[in-house]
Amino acid sequence: MPLTKLEPVAALVLIDLQKGIVGLPTAHPSSEIVERSARLARTFRERGLPVVLVNVTGRAPGRTSFTRPMPPLPPDWTELVPKLNQQPGDILISKQRVGAFIGTSLDEELRRRGVTQVFLAGVATSAGVEATARSAYDHGYHVVLVVDAMTDMDPEAHRYSVEKTFPRLGEIDTTENVLKQLSETAAH
Repeated sequence: MPLTKLEPVAALVLIDLQKGIVGLPTAHPSSEIVERSARLARTFRERGLPVVLVNVTGRAPGRTSFTRPMPPLPPDWTELVPKLNQQPGDILISKQRVGAFIGTSLDEELRRRGVTQVFLAGVATSAGVEATARSAYDHGYHVVLVVDAMTDMDPEAHRYSVEKTFPRLGEIDTTENVLKQLSETAAH
C-alpha cells in the first residue's frame, strides 16, 4: 500500500549509506540509491523534519552460520558517503547490530522530537533496512519503506523483503511519490 498520510512529525532514517557498504556489489546501482536518498534528505531538512544517518561500526557478538573472521577494514569504511551532505542538525546513529534501534539511542532521539512516522531507505534491504523496519513497527511508529531508495547484495532477498515482508510492517512507496507528498504538504 502506498503512503496514505504524511504525519506532522516524520523522520527519514537512512541505513548504512557509508563508504564501506555502498562500494559492495548490489542488486541495484548504489549510485542511484545514494542519489535518491540524498534527495529525500534534502527535502526532509527543507521541511524541518529530522534526518537520521545510520552507519554500522561492528557486528553483534552472536555466532551465525555466516559468521566469518572480519578482514581488516579501510579506515574510512564507516564514513557516510559525502553525497548525503550530513548537516549539524542530523541525528547520527552508529550501530553494532543489524537494525538501528537495538543498542542505540534511536528510539529516544525520535521520541524526544515527537516523531510518529519513519521513512526508511538504504542498504541492505533484507538486513539493516528490514531489521530497522521491524523494530520501528514494534515500537509503534508508522513505517514507510521507500523501496527505490534501497538495495541489497542479493536481488532475490531484496525482492522477498519488498513483496512479502514489508507489506506487514508498513506502507511501501517510491522516492518521487514521497517527495510529491512532502511538497504538497508544504504548500498547504
